[in-house]
Amino acid sequence: MTTARGTGDGPYTRFVKKAARKVANQLRDFGASEPDGFDLADIPSADVALYFPDTPHKLYQITQWLPVFENNADVRTIVVVRSVEAYQELIRRTSLRVLLVPRYEQLMALYDRADFHAVVYVNNGWTNFQSLSFQQAVHIHVNHGESDKICMVSNQAKAYDKVFVAGEAAVRRHAAALAWFDPAHLVRVGRPQLDLAVASPLTDSDGPTITYAPTWEGEDDANNYTSLDRYGPKIVSAALAQSGARVVYKPHPRIVTSKDPAMTKAHERVMKLMEQASASHPERGHQVLVSADILGVIRGTDVMIADVSSVTLDHLYLRPDAPIILCDRRSNRAQLLEDAPVAAGSHVVDESSIGSLAADLTAIIAEDPMRDARRELRDLYFDSLAPGQSTDRFWSELSRAIHEHDSALGELSRVRIVEETS
Repeated sequence: MTTARGTGDGPYTRFVKKAARKVANQLRDFGASEPDGFDLADIPSADVALYFPDTPHKLYQITQWLPVFENNADVRTIVVVRSVEAYQELIRRTSLRVLLVPRYEQLMALYDRADFHAVVYVNNGWTNFQSLSFQQAVHIHVNHGESDKICMVSNQAKAYDKVFVAGEAAVRRHAAALAWFDPAHLVRVGRPQLDLAVASPLTDSDGPTITYAPTWEGEDDANNYTSLDRYGPKIVSAALAQSGARVVYKPHPRIVTSKDPAMTKAHERVMKLMEQASASHPERGHQVLVSADILGVIRGTDVMIADVSSVTLDHLYLRPDAPIILCDRRSNRAQLLEDAPVAAGSHVVDESSIGSLAADLTAIIAEDPMRDARRELRDLYFDSLAPGQSTDRFWSELSRAIHEHDSALGELSRVRIVEETS
């Protein structure tokens, strides 16, 4: 992709041996061998560091990006992790090389020795700022999905050289939420994950497939968009009441590990409803899919019932011909339309409409009155990109960012040489 700069030893190298011994002891506690990355004489050459600072409960944030980077052999990518547990998981999930660098000194030694031209971030983990102290690479935030959740826009966006977003809706989202933010940092690349060939775990069905895919409760009330605790059992009951329909329950991975009593109770109730329905009507093929890839599930879904989340928008991109039912736990229609434009092309479930959902579902399956509105909204969120074009744009913009940053670094070096010799 680019030529290596070759930076040699850096100021942090002397700390690494001591840090490596400490982490090796941790790994032995896990019954694991010493990982790649501790031998400074064996630092691999690569173009991109795909940076993930968190523990396994957030692995879904990076695993959706792994196939995108695995599928481009021309771009040498190394996954850089800071957690022993995440390392142990990722070495089983990717063909990319994974390096464990839990300590800041190790991270800086790795960056000093390697020739990374870009560091790519999939979330806003607090140790991202340790990585951002490295000046020789362009720092690019790509996030882990496209949604209208408030957490998709953070003031941390100002720290990165570039922020890759899906399309015009994301640009507007940043403009509405952030003061003193330069929109020139935003780069519209679509959503490359949606170009991946992900097989559906669902077999063909004679009737419509209705998927309920609630999100989790978030870290705080402002980031809580889940419908599960408020409407989940009623939603599933309404879906199961549809003649000949197959119902799929696909909860967010963090729902099944939630410590919130209301979430746990609602999840258990939904599971019980699904179990009873499967026993009463096995021919309809109802399914609970906890670990399946949601992108595959979407491909087999005819009606998506979901919350303000990436699931809703991924469905909009992949199946614009299939209806969306959007859940609003706050029952504030005006605010929902302002915060989540996709609501304009969706049937909304809230306190005022949950009671009529069974009848509404029957009508939606029969007529789908919002099909044209969804097609327009798909263009708003994803810049009218056809399948395959997001991937092309992503790699083109990543290459452009690396080239421009490397050129700027070269100019700074020339200026310093002139100043030192004059």
